[in-house]
Amino acid sequence: MIFNSTKEKIFFFKIPVILFSLIPFFLITGPFLSDFSISTISILFLIYCLKKKNFSYFKNIYFYFFLLFWIYLLVNSLINNFNFDSIKISFFYFRYGIFVIAIIALLNVEDKFIKYFYYCIFFCFTGLILDSFYQYFFGVNILGFKTPNPARVSSFFHEEMILGGYLARLWPIFFGLSIIIFKQKNKFFYFFVLLFILSETIIFLSGDRVAFFYINLSAFFVIILSQKLFKLRLFILSASIILIVIISIINPTAKDRVFDTTLRDMNLLDSQKQKREQEGVYIFTKEHTHHYITAYRIFLDNKILGVGVKNFRFFCKDKKYQESFLSCSTHPHNTYIQILSETGIIGFLFLIIIFFIYIINVFKHLILRLKGKYHFNDFEICILSGIAIYLWPIVPTGNIFNNWLNIIMILNLPLLIWGRKVIKT
Repeated sequence: MIFNSTKEKIFFFKIPVILFSLIPFFLITGPFLSDFSISTISILFLIYCLKKKNFSYFKNIYFYFFLLFWIYLLVNSLINNFNFDSIKISFFYFRYGIFVIAIIALLNVEDKFIKYFYYCIFFCFTGLILDSFYQYFFGVNILGFKTPNPARVSSFFHEEMILGGYLARLWPIFFGLSIIIFKQKNKFFYFFVLLFILSETIIFLSGDRVAFFYINLSAFFVIILSQKLFKLRLFILSASIILIVIISIINPTAKDRVFDTTLRDMNLLDSQKQKREQEGVYIFTKEHTHHYITAYRIFLDNKILGVGVKNFRFFCKDKKYQESFLSCSTHPHNTYIQILSETGIIGFLFLIIIFFIYIINVFKHLILRLKGKYHFNDFEICILSGIAIYLWPIVPTGNIFNNWLNIIMILNLPLLIWGRKVIKT
């Protein structure tokens, strides 16, 4: 990117940098500000490209792949069970692809601003951790918010129980950037290590079972595949487990929520033997199981195109698809099943291609690692561990077309591409 005046630099560089750096904070406030941020960055970048008549940034195989997916979503929404919400979601999905390209272009101009983004994550994590412990011990957070569930903490998210999801999804980015910024260990580095341990503990106390699984999945990913982070990541994981065990002994409420309730929901407790023999074992919960069965039945009747983006909520009401009164929801609560039922085999192919490209590269790195070589550096491994969260198939998930989830997910992509280009660890 080339700027011919101070005004251009402010408009096309400094404003997008500020908006990008504040995204971790915006995500705490809800989807509006974070969506406004990535939309504004995308619009400003498009204006820059039009003004300079330079569209070379978009000439790469990754953007072409995204473009094909976006066109498919748009066409699918237009011809398949037309509704306004589906069209709106599909059309504006384009902003995510432009946002990724825009951030890569900004990083190519000057990547020092990544520190602003990093410190915003730091302040958000610090604030959430302190506030969560305050809420855990006193029943309300510093703003007087009570958690809707006494067995869980929610901090500034109040009635939205997404604290654990926020921390678990941003944790790999925060950890990876810390490794770059603190190349030389000092007293501040050890403070950050403490912050990582406490954040894992808060994820447990949030009672978000999926988030707790995510943070452990990314931990094992880094431990197995990293070059120099094995001891550090193992220490953080071990220390957080010890702290979690101590808290669970003193107050078993969170442990009951994460472990006992999970087993109970799946009909796996010894006391549920008779119920298990009658109803079988559930996939996560009875509700999730019936969502999946319903979504699969919808897919069988709409194999090629699915029923359209965000249309599961309508078709699940049809009695021929329902397993029970629990079958219906706004989405099937699993990314792979949602893509199948709403976009069909064609849409599912895009997800499977991404999945296999990811798996092939990870296995390539693993094979090289066994030989003492590496395909990815440690920063990339951290980011890839964050991407693993979104590609892991066997877990309940949010709506794949949810703005908040999409924004927090795509933050990984420009950082991964930037890491492959410039970072040597």
